[in-house]
Amino acid sequence: YDIIGDSHGHADKLETLLRHLGYRSMEGVYRHSGRTVIFLGDFIDRGPKIRETLAIVRPMVESGSAQAVMGNHELNFLAHVTAHPRKPGEHLRSAAKRNQIRRTEEQLGVDIPLWTDWFRTLPLWLELDGLRAVHACWDPKSIAALSDRCDLRKTDHFLAEACLPEGERYDAVETLLKGKEAELPRGIEFTEKHGEKRRQIRLKWYASPARHTYTTYSLGPETVNCDADLDEEIVQTATPYPADEKPVFFGHYGLLVNHGALPSRPSPLASNVACVDWGVANEGLLCAYRWNGEQRLDAANFICV
Repeated sequence: YDIIGDSHGHADKLETLLRHLGYRSMEGVYRHSGRTVIFLGDFIDRGPKIRETLAIVRPMVESGSAQAVMGNHELNFLAHVTAHPRKPGEHLRSAAKRNQIRRTEEQLGVDIPLWTDWFRTLPLWLELDGLRAVHACWDPKSIAALSDRCDLRKTDHFLAEACLPEGERYDAVETLLKGKEAELPRGIEFTEKHGEKRRQIRLKWYASPARHTYTTYSLGPETVNCDADLDEEIVQTATPYPADEKPVFFGHYGLLVNHGALPSRPSPLASNVACVDWGVANEGLLCAYRWNGEQRLDAANFICV
């Protein structure tokens, strides 16, 4: 498999990466004679060619030359166009993130229903022979809470439960698609990559929190200056990803090379854990991990443009 991270409407870079990986366009579909792509979601928002990106990804998935999971941006877009079950005239998500989805709305135009119908078919995770894939966080508890009820074609009822804070499936879906977060101690905040002030950090959910501070247990491109010990609840509820489990791949975090404590080039975060989102939406890299069955992941298998 070739696992490709968040593309966010950067169709030109996606085509360059696919060609570099040996995929060729045949009758409008990129194919490889012996490999399959796994897309990790977040195809929309931010970038200049959202429609073109979807026009690459969807035919690959429907023809069998790729698989894909849903990203939080696809879920958010669905929530913005799905009616609220108890508030006539409103949608599951308010206009709070309207600026974030405006570019997608403008580029998809009258075809929005065609694309949202497809978004609904995307699974929330993939459990395959030898590896696992999810957009943000592999969490067995959340997967167990969804696995007996989460059909592949998501209904309005499912979306309401997943997108409304009081919904039965809200916490599980938020964890899988946005990862685990924690609030910084009182009075401490940081500036996230889009310039907004935040007090919530994204956690290195795959790692043990032992001997970590808020700074070292934060996952993302932002600089978080807080050397305080982690709150005891974070330590007690952590479920590190076992080193003897299948390799797990995810996107979402927009990591950047040569940034703070991050490496000078994309590399695994643990022996069997890899983030494949290295910030293409923030002038970073569009990355793939070329997986050949190995249990111990290798930085040399990252291919980037």
